Formats: sequence, C-alpha cells, structure tokens
Amino acid sequence: MTQLLLASGNTGKLKELSAALADFGYDLQLQPKDSAYDVAETGSTFVENAIIKARHAACLSGLPTLADDSGLIVPALNGEPGVYSARYGGDNTTDKKNTEHLLQNMQGIQNRSAYFYCCLVLMQHAQDPAPVIAEGRWQGEISQQPSGDGGFGYDPVFYLPDLNCSAAELPAAKKLRLSHRGQAVRELKKRLQSKA
Repeated sequence: MTQLLLASGNTGKLKELSAALADFGYDLQLQPKDSAYDVAETGSTFVENAIIKARHAACLSGLPTLADDSGLIVPALNGEPGVYSARYGGDNTTDKKNTEHLLQNMQGIQNRSAYFYCCLVLMQHAQDPAPVIAEGRWQGEISQQPSGDGGFGYDPVFYLPDLNCSAAELPAAKKLRLSHRGQAVRELKKRLQSKA
C-alpha cells in the first residue's frame, strides 16, 4: 500500500475518499494535527486553492498528497458563496450561519439554480509539475428553507428537483454516488487508470 496524505483534518472526507481509492492501493491518512499544515487559501478559484493545499502538505510531509477544494456556486449571486463557501457567514461561522446568510441574500431572487463544485488534486511530491486534477459538478436549486438533517454545509437548502428532496435528505451512499465529490473521485480514478 502506498501512503497518501489527505491535505485535510476532516474525518468525513477521509472516510469517503479512503473507500473510493482503496482499490488503487492507497493508504489514505489525515494530515497531522499541527498548525504548520494550516495554509492560507489565497487562490481565486477552487483549482488554485486545492493546488496550494496539496503542495503545502506534500512539502511538509514528503508524501504524495491529495487535496480537495469545493463549494457552492449560485449564478444569480455572481457565483457566491464560491471559494468562500466555508466562511460565507463571516469569521468563526457555522454551517447554520452560512446557510442563513445565503437564504437572506437569495430573498426576492427568482432564479434559484445552483451547483456544488469539487476539485481534487493529487501530487506525487511538492514539486510535481503535472498534478492529477479532477473535477465534479452537482446541479440543483436553492430551496426557500432547509429540510433534512443528513449531510453537512449547505445540503439542507440544496434542492434536487429530479428527486424532490434536498441533499440532506439523501442516504449517504446515494449522495456520494450523485455528488460533486463522488463525480470528482470517479474522474480522478479514470485519470489514474490512464496513467498506470
């Protein structure tokens, strides 16, 4: 098994990605709980931020590193919350505050289309000039109010018209199959297979 560092402290992401990449011989592990691994996400795009995180963690660890950057994009809000999805409600915010801020900004807006976006970056080493980059998009709408208690982030207000439910109302396995992260993982696996 090849050790692969996940440039994150999120155990939920570790569980999701470990299961998805197990058949590629990767032993995925969380980055150490060390403030040295915290890095400013100064990019203006998800791709830039994922590269920043992957390169920084690979440099500190000396291990091949996987990073992801993802968020919600609402075209009627000029792409907000976008790369600021996790901190949309301000400093020291919570998922609930972010969602409330989004719903407040959506008041009176008719076009409620939105999509989740995920970018995964896999670097073999800190100087990797050609990292493997995979992306996924999950189309939906912003509902008028939250529903469901599964998932996290904006899931309770991310409504899926075809399924007549929010992302927070989906079983975890189905969500992973449909979601932006699930799509990005499948794309990453395809790219890894083509490089093998």
